[in-house]
Amino acid sequence: MGTTKTANYSVRELRIAGYAKALAHPARVAILNVLLRKSACMCGDIVDELPLAQSTVSQHLRELKDAGLIQGSIDGPSVCYCVNPEAMADMMSLFSELHQNTASAACAC
Repeated sequence: MGTTKTANYSVRELRIAGYAKALAHPARVAILNVLLRKSACMCGDIVDELPLAQSTVSQHLRELKDAGLIQGSIDGPSVCYCVNPEAMADMMSLFSELHQNTASAACAC
């Protein structure tokens, strides 16, 4: 989304949209589940647990990292990924607020 189009939305709305975009693919949800089961995970381990090619996993990891949901550190030739607990808590809080707002938005259709 271009800068001029995002200027019409609040920071909160943009954060929710960014998290939603990161979770919009089932492979990314599966990657998050793998990382949540472990305290840290090498990229190769993730590939071993999913029916995806290394390059595909890498693309999904990049999307999750760009959204801030995961973080990675380089250790020689390997990159170790783990869930970013602060971003996960932020995402859960934002989605929870959104859900709470639905209770007062009864549809009169």
